[in-house]
Formats: sequence, structure tokens, C-alpha cells
Amino acid sequence: MAITKNAISVRGLDLIKSFEGLRLAAYQDVAGVWTIGYGCTFYANGKRIQPGDKLVNKECASDLLGVVLRDFERTVNRVVTVALNQNQYDALVSFHFNTGSLPSSTLLRKLNAGDFGGAAAQFDLWVKVTDPKTGKKVVNDTLVKRRAKEQKLFTTPI
Repeated sequence: MAITKNAISVRGLDLIKSFEGLRLAAYQDVAGVWTIGYGCTFYANGKRIQPGDKLVNKECASDLLGVVLRDFERTVNRVVTVALNQNQYDALVSFHFNTGSLPSSTLLRKLNAGDFGGAAAQFDLWVKVTDPKTGKKVVNDTLVKRRAKEQKLFTTPI
């Protein structure tokens, strides 16, 4: 059980939105996953995004992101067992929203062991995406930039 129950801040939301961008019509991301709004791959009811899906406006996309992020926030709150500042929490929610892999990551193991520096260094390792055409993992420039910003936020004191 996490020591502190947090919620993502406006700064954390803005970070996610800046990398995800806004698209009101469903599209396939670089890994070939159907996505909509601000990087959402499913709706609040758990239904996956499908080709042809559309959101009415920016407010609907923001609302969907807020609802979907609650699951990611709950996971971060559940699996992190050390106290976090808001910047660390926001960086972890962004990371988990993008990768879905925080619970099984070395980043989490190092963090929960109190190795904050070692945890921060792990962000650099999560910069590859599976190319849907070849099935091979390739470095993605956008992920390199995203992980650098998440890492910087994670290491910024409050």
C-alpha cells in the first residue's frame, strides 16, 4: 500500500496532453493501437477505441482523459510504497499512462527500495516501441523526449 494517496496535478495533466496531442477522431498510434482524444486507448467503461470513433469536442477529450487517468492514478497509489512529492507522482502517472508497465518495472522496484536515483535512471530505458510492420523494437524520438521530461519532472524538488 502506498504511503501517500495522490492525484495528478494540472502540471502532470499538461505534460500528458503535450505529448499525446488532441485528436477527436480515432487513429492508430505509432505502435498501431487505436487511440482517441489525448492518447486514450479505451473508454471509461473499458471498451477499446475502434476505427471510426469520434469525440464531440476538446472538453469531451479532457473529460475522457480525466476518467481514464483515475485507473492509472489508483495503480500508482497502490504499487508505490514510498512517499512521493507531487512532481514524482505526476511523472509516474505520465509514465504509467504511456507504458502501462509501472507495476512490473525495475523503475518501481528501485523506487520502492528507496533508490530514487536508480529509479530516475530507468526512465531512459523506456524509449522503444514495437514497429507494427516489423514486430521489432525501435527507438522512438518522441518517447526519448517524453522520458527526458518525465525524468526531469521526477527529479525536480518541490
